[in-house]
Amino acid sequence: MGYAFSSGYSVLLLLFGVIPALYAVYLAFTKNGAFVGVANFAKVFDDYRFWPAVQHVAVYLVIWLVLQTVFVVLLALIVHAIGARWLSSTVRFIYYIPGALAGASSVMLWLFLLDPTVSPVSGVLNMLGLQSFVQTVSLENLPVVFTVIAFWTGAGGWIVIMYGALNNIPVEVMEAARIDGAGAVKTAWYIQLPLMKKWISYMGIMSLAAGTQLFVEPRVLSQASKGVVPPDYSLNQLAYLFAFKQNDFNGSAAISLMLLVVALGLATFFVFRGGLFERD
Repeated sequence: MGYAFSSGYSVLLLLFGVIPALYAVYLAFTKNGAFVGVANFAKVFDDYRFWPAVQHVAVYLVIWLVLQTVFVVLLALIVHAIGARWLSSTVRFIYYIPGALAGASSVMLWLFLLDPTVSPVSGVLNMLGLQSFVQTVSLENLPVVFTVIAFWTGAGGWIVIMYGALNNIPVEVMEAARIDGAGAVKTAWYIQLPLMKKWISYMGIMSLAAGTQLFVEPRVLSQASKGVVPPDYSLNQLAYLFAFKQNDFNGSAAISLMLLVVALGLATFFVFRGGLFERD
């Protein structure tokens, strides 16, 4: 019965995950069906758009992963500490609502919020010296803008997951900490955070995978800003341009393969540092 339940996912994973990945590997090392070694990778490296795109994604990932980890864990601890069950449930539900919006719909909503002329938070934008939509989505602001959008969209689901991880901490352990005189801060630092390490590592892996695939947000903002946000801002956008604007699927596959290798390497780091597969 277990095989029957998992067979559907396994078939879909094979058809839309494993086989396309293997085909991308084939494309990355060939040209017109002939093996060319690392020529496609060298061509991508020499492209003037590649390294700026790498820098954009790297800066965004650093800001996003750090802020998401800190604020998601902090908010989960706060929600878990709320004594009234109805209030805790209401707060978790409110946090989760933005995650129900699809990526493009979320960005469309933020197009409205980021325009100081019509935004309900225009006062905040004006305090930051932002008087127009073009100023808000300038290149130096984009990593923060994308971080805010990603956090607003995905943090609620992770807060719920972290809340569940906190509920898995044995009651006896928490009571022992209280008896020993540990306050909320010491309990969080010495008890709850260490016991949440695996879940935090899992969040890091999934967030990293999503962050390296940055595409929808810069693409929609590029169209809305009429080119202020460049169409090759992220590596996924650059791969899209290689494939569908330059008809160079081999170069596009090379970019995709590099993203896969980097993401797997960083995910491996999170797995081992976070003890994700260690038994308690």
